[in-house]
Amino acid sequence: MSLDDLHLNLRNLTQDDYPQLKTLMDAVYHDIGGAWPEHTIDKLIQAFPDGQIAIEDDGRLVGVALTVQVDYDEFSNPHQYDDLIGSREIILNDAEGDAMYGLDVLIHPDYRGYRLGRRLYEARKELCRSLNMRAILAGGRIPQYHQYADELSPAEYIDKVARKEIHDPILSFQLANDFQVKRLLRKYLPEDEKSQGYATLLEWNNILFEPAERVLETRKTQVRVGAVQWQMREFASVEAVLQQVEYFVDALADYQSDFAVFPELFNAPLMGLQDRAAQQDQIAAIRFLAGFTERFKTELSRMAVAYNINIVAGSMIEVGEEDRLYNVAYLCHRDGSIERQAKLHITPQERRDWVIEGGDELQVFETDAGRIGIQICYDVEFPELSRLLAEQDMDILFVPFWTDTKNGYLRVRHCAQARAIENECYVVLCGSVGNVPSIENLDIQYAQSSVFSPSDFSFPHDAVLAETTPNTEMIMFSDLDLTRLTVVRNEGSVTNLKDRRQDLFDLRLRDWSWKSGGRPSGGRDADES
Repeated sequence: MSLDDLHLNLRNLTQDDYPQLKTLMDAVYHDIGGAWPEHTIDKLIQAFPDGQIAIEDDGRLVGVALTVQVDYDEFSNPHQYDDLIGSREIILNDAEGDAMYGLDVLIHPDYRGYRLGRRLYEARKELCRSLNMRAILAGGRIPQYHQYADELSPAEYIDKVARKEIHDPILSFQLANDFQVKRLLRKYLPEDEKSQGYATLLEWNNILFEPAERVLETRKTQVRVGAVQWQMREFASVEAVLQQVEYFVDALADYQSDFAVFPELFNAPLMGLQDRAAQQDQIAAIRFLAGFTERFKTELSRMAVAYNINIVAGSMIEVGEEDRLYNVAYLCHRDGSIERQAKLHITPQERRDWVIEGGDELQVFETDAGRIGIQICYDVEFPELSRLLAEQDMDILFVPFWTDTKNGYLRVRHCAQARAIENECYVVLCGSVGNVPSIENLDIQYAQSSVFSPSDFSFPHDAVLAETTPNTEMIMFSDLDLTRLTVVRNEGSVTNLKDRRQDLFDLRLRDWSWKSGGRPSGGRDADES
């Protein structure tokens, strides 16, 4: 048959199709009883019309998938084919079922080789997702098993098929379509002599399934982030800085952003409220800056509530127990709560000039717009941290940074983009710009704020969702689809997180709470901080 002669159409099966369906089933299932009676098919179409899928070629029925709704807990456990059948050969469809069960997939012998079975399986998967079903289950025959029964147990046979040492026309096809063998079924279809009564219970898991009781509580899947590429400038007062901050928060909220992000140590220009001579004592200057942190926390939290937006408040200097200094990012939720993430890795300049210390704690924050992590600048250059967060199902990683030269910026950028790819998450990079020679340590800055994604077909070809003009004060928006993360982590071209060789290595965060006694955990390098 020539490809030019094909005119294929995918549609739902109708009761008028039965004569052709009977001919097809009799031809394909001649060894196990042939076609279902007409009243069985009619009842099935009436009970679950969307689940009965057909492919026709110029009106000729050439492929069919029959499906029923079932209770997952019942049919994901051992059962027989007859458990699906009621009196008078009526197939039992559970309209309240939370899973689909594949009864039959059959292709006309003349049309094999055109991958029509795969087309029917993909249509089933799309239906499963659209109906928010938990999974597709199927009892799969193993018709080649009789050839190996004298030398292999059913489990050994299935293992060899999975390793592609043996080809089974049904099981090999199902494994190639992302179904997993859940268990071996005995006496599933006793009349199936080729399979010797055995079958595999197969499952395709719907990774987008949301239980009915959680639908009203389901988190957002479409998230808008807004970042402020902040210009360092001289300010005459604390009020002037807060006024500028509120201006940007207001603007981001007007565009219904879920997050407002500021850079690392964005309020550092307040060190300029001291005279130049006082700034020469850098330890005193950074402690002077720390004196404004509590007020900023209070004001930013107020803005988060008033403007209905979650604020990642860059970072600020915090004075902790024993008078130690930490570089801390605050997450001001729009419900009024505040959480914190200290910078863990401190640059040589921060240690030398400001005596900043690294924090001990790392966590994923639950928000109303996804699970997020925060890594302040230098931290993103240590891949272990992001991987620890990814293991806690982080969706978005926010990286407030402060760099002065392009090479310093590029270190942060390239590492941030690597974190997005290897952890299959979004990364939001937010920095500051401007030249302020009148303030110690603020003479130059370099930034191009960006949003990175995993690198796969459903994302931009360069894995960059948005980026600002370099060295220009501006705001940036990006819409993030969290559903795409779920899909790429499970069904992507590569699946980095799933494919880790955890039999060879593992990663853990040590608990240092005994050392710190619960103290707060937490600037700038010649290149970066």
